[in-house]
Amino acid sequence: MNIVLFDEENVWRNLLPLTFTRPISKIRIGILSIDEKWKHHFKKADISYLSQPHLSGIYPAKLSDTNYFINGSVVPNGSIPKQVRNLKQNEGLAYKGVLIAFNGSEGALRAFNISKTIEAKGDVMFVKNVYDIFKNNGECIKADFDLITKGRKSKPVGKTVTVIGNKKLVFVEQGAIINASVLNTTNGPIYIGKDAEVMEGSAIRGPFALCEHSTLKMSAKIYGPTTIGPHSKVGGEVNNSVIFGYSNKAHDGFLGNSVVGEWCNLGADTNSSNLKNNYSNVKLFNYLQQRSVDTGLQFCGLIMGDHSKTGINTMLNTGTVVGVAANIYGAGFPPAHISSFSWGGADGFTVYQIEKLFETSEKVFERRGLKFGDKERKMLKAVFDLTVKDLRS
Repeated sequence: MNIVLFDEENVWRNLLPLTFTRPISKIRIGILSIDEKWKHHFKKADISYLSQPHLSGIYPAKLSDTNYFINGSVVPNGSIPKQVRNLKQNEGLAYKGVLIAFNGSEGALRAFNISKTIEAKGDVMFVKNVYDIFKNNGECIKADFDLITKGRKSKPVGKTVTVIGNKKLVFVEQGAIINASVLNTTNGPIYIGKDAEVMEGSAIRGPFALCEHSTLKMSAKIYGPTTIGPHSKVGGEVNNSVIFGYSNKAHDGFLGNSVVGEWCNLGADTNSSNLKNNYSNVKLFNYLQQRSVDTGLQFCGLIMGDHSKTGINTMLNTGTVVGVAANIYGAGFPPAHISSFSWGGADGFTVYQIEKLFETSEKVFERRGLKFGDKERKMLKAVFDLTVKDLRS
């Protein structure tokens, strides 16, 4: 079975800056990314991506005469995977006018040559806005927990660990370590991934996921629904946030109702406000509309694209959107929208030169035992070219 996860152009733009460096289906929500969820449902399938041209070097599309094209913004919960599997040749599955999946050729998809369109049964979850990620994270953690742990046995939590609530809602993968911490499953499950570590003194309220090779630092305070992606280090206080992976918030400081991409670093005592003093709805900069848009949410913190960093004691306004490869430092509050490749803070920004980013990225990748290669360089250079006109000077 050949699955191609495709991006709708406007949805991809609506999810910027997170999608500058990935197809929509590489977004992590719950324990797994969207494409990983589909892989769990179609274990023998080959999965590839149909997204923006500058992403094709890392995420190529692999097409055959017959493909299952699946909308990359669709979260495969409930009966949706089964409904997709049942599609016959040239049939499409839709939900309220939005195409979910199509069984056929690329040419037929682009020409919208669909012989029959079937209306999906049940509710369908889409990721169409950046805040959908933390807003729906709890539901997705619970669904992924059931998907991943079904028929499997957890590693024992250990004698120094206190579990409040149902112990069956704690699942610890092999190689994971938990020391002298409190796990509360009253509001949802807690998943600790392979070779992850929860250091002593940590307090966790589910729903929560700590993915493989990630670390919760000593006395971390985690309020669910929160996900910490693979190869990350997190300390301090975190509430209802998603960190995609390979990123660090290793010290004290608050992060709430936020989404942080990969290869990011939040310096010691970085604090992100998630509630306005007048309790009004939070507005976020929207790349598709090129203006700030009312989210309808009272709580909304930081949205940060890949490779961005903050210096020590950085203070971020409610509803701050940070692009790709920005470097923020200095006293005072920087603006609520910080363009990609910006270097500076409240006193102003200069352009973060692409070669400097490459030098830093090489070192950061090496720390994880990975190589920062030509494909990554080419992709980030394309993002630089796409965004340079927006840079502040």
